Amino acid sequence: MLKNKKTILALLLIPQYFLVKLLSNFPEFVEQYYSNGFYQFISKLFRYTLGWLSFSFGDLVYAFSIIYIIRWFIKNLKRIRKDTKNWFIDVAATISLIYFTFHLFWGLNYYRLPLHKNLNLEANYTTEQLVKVTKQLIEKSNEIHLQLVKSDTLKVDVPYTKSEILKLAPIGYKNLQELFPHLKYHPKSIKKSLFSYPLTYMGFSGYLNPLTNEAQVDALIPKYKFPTTASHEIAHQLGYAAENEANFIGCLAAINHTDIYFKYTGYTFGLRYCLNEVYRRDEKIYEDLITNLNKGVLKNYEEVRKFWEVHQNPAEPFFKLFYSNFLKANKQNKGMESYSYVVALITNYFGKE
Repeated sequence: MLKNKKTILALLLIPQYFLVKLLSNFPEFVEQYYSNGFYQFISKLFRYTLGWLSFSFGDLVYAFSIIYIIRWFIKNLKRIRKDTKNWFIDVAATISLIYFTFHLFWGLNYYRLPLHKNLNLEANYTTEQLVKVTKQLIEKSNEIHLQLVKSDTLKVDVPYTKSEILKLAPIGYKNLQELFPHLKYHPKSIKKSLFSYPLTYMGFSGYLNPLTNEAQVDALIPKYKFPTTASHEIAHQLGYAAENEANFIGCLAAINHTDIYFKYTGYTFGLRYCLNEVYRRDEKIYEDLITNLNKGVLKNYEEVRKFWEVHQNPAEPFFKLFYSNFLKANKQNKGMESYSYVVALITNYFGKE
């Protein structure tokens, strides 16, 4: 009886796959009935249930799962040769269950309407528009930078602990909610990852656990990056799966925060993406623009760059390739390069002001 149930569960992986592919062609349906419907219920349920815990319950689940899987494979090594068929059914049944749970609890958000359609923004922009907005962000970044350090050559040091930053992060969404009511964030469930060391060496600053809806931030990254990383992961919790959209929403949440340090990290976060895109399009214009940016802001950028350089390892490209292919499999055709598309949202949003 148990064997038959496992076979059925394994076979269900096939119709599940085609159902997800079918739903991916109907973003309006996913937007209305899943992202703004069922997902909102399940997301809040998990946050109410686990948000009060000071540690990441999802990380513990991952840890025990990894141990169990390794133990299971060791115990079943001999069985692979003797009973290949049933071994394969066991593996397929497990994958089927994980596939179903992932898409039910979070994964279908990859197939919702693009954010620019919801915000009535254009998806394309000219270099002229990009340069104009980049100048605006440079001016604002310089202005806030000087309010914080009084010297254009000093980098900004965020005076809060990382735990305090996580507690402050939701305020940005409370303010942003006045502009975009659908970005209401309550209750909160954002924590430092228990896997911060491996996460760092894999090259990631945070992630959302799709099975528990807990937002995880790498506890080792510089404090300067903490406000925007936390805001980015909250955007994922709210159902914005695409990295470019989560970057944009996280940027806006930090900018709309009442705390000036959050505002600084938000503006310089958006500016960095714009500067990178200007450099890609025209190096001469980039060189002209960068001379107008306070040296202290550049030192904050340098701080982050050096952090990642110190923690590089030979396996990092493998993890980045794996995640890039995961994104491509979920309608982000350029993989991790899709992060750069946040520039289109930033340019068109700030260009309207």
